[in-house]
Amino acid sequence: MNPQGAAVFLIDFAFSVYIFIVLTRFVLQLARADFYNPISQFVLRATNPLLAPLRRIIPGYRGLDIASLVLVVLLIIVKALMLMTLQTGGIPPGIGPALLVYTLRELATLLLNYIFWAVLIRVILSWVAPDPSNPVVRVVIQITEPIMAPCRRLLPAMGGLDLSPLIVLLGVQVLKILFQLH
Repeated sequence: MNPQGAAVFLIDFAFSVYIFIVLTRFVLQLARADFYNPISQFVLRATNPLLAPLRRIIPGYRGLDIASLVLVVLLIIVKALMLMTLQTGGIPPGIGPALLVYTLRELATLLLNYIFWAVLIRVILSWVAPDPSNPVVRVVIQITEPIMAPCRRLLPAMGGLDLSPLIVLLGVQVLKILFQLH
């Protein structure tokens, strides 16, 4: 039996899921998605308990939900510290600079992976032609359209074939390679 391994897994999973939900809230607001969508309503209700007090301290800026981004950063830091404590038995002194670098890399990786998977899901959805009024389909389109529309304008007309997802996916991978993100 490995109770420590199970605890590490559960903490990592719980934090990762909540970080994803908070990041989704940031992206939904950034993309100006429909907040009356059931998916958006779930995200709002799940994130409000921690974001409401944080919003009193950290205001938004030019339509950006800075409090959500700060919460994501704080959650990444708390997750890293908890996992480090469980795995090594404590927090080593002087961990601050390394933790800051880790947190920024993790945030960049999360954002790029989020974009990658959202665009990939949209591509797969386009193959099966789901109901466009489905809440999940609408949210995926609303999240990905601000990224794909500029790419679509750069590409010449291809006779009904949209290559903008390919450009976005390649761009995400190039950024991950340039910044050596996992």
